[in-house]
Amino acid sequence: MIPTIKKILYATDLSRNSAYAFRYAMNSALKHDARITILHVIEEMSPSAEAVVKLHIGEAEHERIIRGAIEQSMSGIKKRIQIFCDKEMEGRPECFDKVDDIEVCEGYPADEILRRAYEEGFDLIIMGSHGRGILSHSFLGSTAERVLRRTRIPIYTIPLPKGDIDISLPDI
Repeated sequence: MIPTIKKILYATDLSRNSAYAFRYAMNSALKHDARITILHVIEEMSPSAEAVVKLHIGEAEHERIIRGAIEQSMSGIKKRIQIFCDKEMEGRPECFDKVDDIEVCEGYPADEILRRAYEEGFDLIIMGSHGRGILSHSFLGSTAERVLRRTRIPIYTIPLPKGDIDISLPDI
């Protein structure tokens, strides 16, 4: 039996070229009449780093900064979807209709992607892959690699090209 794809989890790091991977998520959603959930994870600090930060600025200020980062990320994602739909889909309403939910949270990216994928029963995970560091040409990005090694859900890892491409979005 051919698997049915109805729920797609698109995990993004919000880099300029991340819209390149979103193109694949949207294409898959349109072809399979599926819905997309967009997930961005703000990487959590190590416990020792967090303790130092809270010592210097206080717990309330730390929480305010995190809440602000989440709100700013949510706003940026919504603006990017608008730009993407206007540019790629010429404002066709089905572009907006395919995005079911947007979630921004704090945590360890691979753990949060997998937690959400299993809890919500996603049929497919789509994420960009861009290795960093000396051996970037040889390996997936660390988050993509961690997700790929631990998931039992099909995953598309979209290699993000270097530099600007036709679908690059401005920093918002």
